[in-house]
Amino acid sequence: QVQLVESGGGLVQPGGSLRLSCAASGNIVSSRLMGWYRQAPGKQREPVATITSGGSTYYADSVLGRFTISGDNAKNTVYLQMNSLKPEDTAVYYCNMRGTGLNYWGQGTQVSVSS
Repeated sequence: QVQLVESGGGLVQPGGSLRLSCAASGNIVSSRLMGWYRQAPGKQREPVATITSGGSTYYADSVLGRFTISGDNAKNTVYLQMNSLKPEDTAVYYCNMRGTGLNYWGQGTQVSVSS
C-alpha cells in the first residue's frame, strides 16, 4: 500500500556532507509524521530527526545543529541534509512514515564516515 525508497548514502570523509532522500508512494493520505532513524553496528536503532505534516521538527541531541530535515509535499519526499559528519554517524539510515493506521519503513541506505 505504501512504499518508501531511500537514496543518497555513501562514503565520505569526516567533516563532509551528504543529503539523503526518501520518496513515498502509494496511499499516504493519513501520514502525520516522517523521520529518519539509524542503526550502527552492535547498536539499537535510534531516531535521528522527524518532521510532522505541519512542519514541526525534532532532532536528536547528537545531530542538532549539523543535520536538517525537510520535506517537499508536492513530491512526497523527505530529505536529511547531513553536514560536519563524524565517524560516529556511520550507520544504516532508515526512512519511517507514521500516521493513522500507518507505520512503514524503507529498506535503508548505508552512510559511512571514515578517513
